[in-house]
Amino acid sequence: MKLTFSNISSYEAPVMVRIAVMPDSSSENEAVLDRYSSCYPLSGDALFTKPYCVEYKWQKNGLGNLLMLAHPLHLQLLSKDEGNVTVLKHFKYRSIDGGLVGVVGDSWMLEAEHVPVTWHSTRGVNQDYYDEIKQALCRDVRALCSSKIATTTFFCYGKWIAKAARLAMIAEEVGFLDLISLVKKFLKETIQPWLDGTFEGNGFLYEKQWGGLITKQDADSSGAETGFAFYDIHHVQLGHFVYGIAVLAKIDPNWGKKYRSEAYSVMEDFMNLGGKDSKSKNTRLRCFDMFMLHSWDSGLEERTDGRDQTDSGEAVSAYYSAALMGLAYNDANLVAIGSTLAALEIHAAQMWCHLKMDDSKCSDEFTKENRLMGILWSNKRESMTWLAPLAWKEHRLGNHVLPILPITEFLFSNVGFVKEVVEWTLPCLNRDGVEEKWKWLQKRPWRSSSRFL
Repeated sequence: MKLTFSNISSYEAPVMVRIAVMPDSSSENEAVLDRYSSCYPLSGDALFTKPYCVEYKWQKNGLGNLLMLAHPLHLQLLSKDEGNVTVLKHFKYRSIDGGLVGVVGDSWMLEAEHVPVTWHSTRGVNQDYYDEIKQALCRDVRALCSSKIATTTFFCYGKWIAKAARLAMIAEEVGFLDLISLVKKFLKETIQPWLDGTFEGNGFLYEKQWGGLITKQDADSSGAETGFAFYDIHHVQLGHFVYGIAVLAKIDPNWGKKYRSEAYSVMEDFMNLGGKDSKSKNTRLRCFDMFMLHSWDSGLEERTDGRDQTDSGEAVSAYYSAALMGLAYNDANLVAIGSTLAALEIHAAQMWCHLKMDDSKCSDEFTKENRLMGILWSNKRESMTWLAPLAWKEHRLGNHVLPILPITEFLFSNVGFVKEVVEWTLPCLNRDGVEEKWKWLQKRPWRSSSRFL
C-alpha cells in the first residue's frame, strides 16, 4: 500500500492517518471502527491510586469516546463500578495472549484480589507437627555458617540469605525463639558487607547509563552474574536480598534503622515508583510491565521472540519481599505497592503460566502436554526452560513454586489445578538421573493439596 500526500495548506498543518485492521469481514465490526474513528489515543498513564488497584488514564485527541483493546487479564480485573467504561464483548481480535476485546472509556480501574502480606502462614501451622518442625529447624539453623559459603556470586549468595531468613520466620511462628539469635548473626555476617561495600570478591556498583545496580564481578566480566549487568531478572536476584534485609530489620530494629538508606537503595533498583520529579536514581519499576501486569526476566538484550518470563514464583516473591520491607520500616506506601504488584503477578501467573486441562488460551496440543509454562515469551509459548529440556518437569515446577512462602498459598489457591500439576509432574520422577534435591518438591508440600507452610 502506498500513501501520497500533497500539502495544500500554507500553514503546514499536521496530518494524522489511522489504519485499522479488521478482525473479520463483519459489517458490525466495521461499523464499530467507524463509530470511534474520530477519537484516538496520544499516551497513557498507569497510576497506583489505592491498594490493589491500578488506574489507566488515557490522553486522547479528537471527538467522541475512545476505543481501546483489553487483554484477558484486563477484562478479569476491570472494575465495572468505577470509571465510565463499556465493554464491547463481540468486538474481538485474536492474539497470542488471548482475545483482545474492545473497551470504550477514557480511564480504566483494574482491581486485583486482596492478598494479605504476612510474615507467617496465613492459616497457621498444625501444632501436631511442631516437634518435627523444630527438629528440622535446629538441624538447619545450626548448619548455617557464613564462612562456609563457597560462592561470591551475587545470585547464589542471595539465596543463602533468603533461606536463612525464612528459617527465622518459621522459628518465630512455631515459638522456637532460641534459634532466632543464631539466624540474626548469620544474616548480619552475610548482608552487612554487601551494604557496607566490604564484601570480599564482589559488591554492588551503581551504573549510571541505565540507572541501576550491577556487581563488581559483572563489571569485570560481563555475564558472570547471570546477565545482571544487562539487567536480567533484577527483581528476582535482588528480591532474595530484600527478603533477608526485611527479616533482619524486623528481628533487629536497631540494625534496620542504621541500614535503612542502603536497604532502600537495593529495593528501589526494581521498585522505584518516583515520577519525573523524583530524586531516585533508579529506573521506574524496572522489570514490571504495567500493561501485561507481570514482570519480564529479560533486560537490555534484544531477542528474536521478544521479552520472556520463566520464574513466576520468584517474581511474586520479589514484590512480596518489598512489601515485607515496608512492614519492617512502617512504610505504608511500600506495603501497599509491594502487595499490589505481588497480587498482579499472581493473577498474571494464573492467567498465562498455569495451564488447566480445559484451558483454551493455548492450542489443544500444547495444553494437553503442559500444566505449567516453560518460558512465556512476548510472541511465543515454550515448554522447555533455559536450563532444562522438555522432560524435566520438576524444574518447571520449581520455577513456578519456589521459594515456598506464605504468599505461595495464594499463587496456588486453586486446589483442582494443584492436583492436575501433581498428576502431571510425578511420573517424571521415575526418569533416570532425576536429582534428589528436586524430588522433595514433588512429594512433600502437596500432601495437603494447596496448603504450604
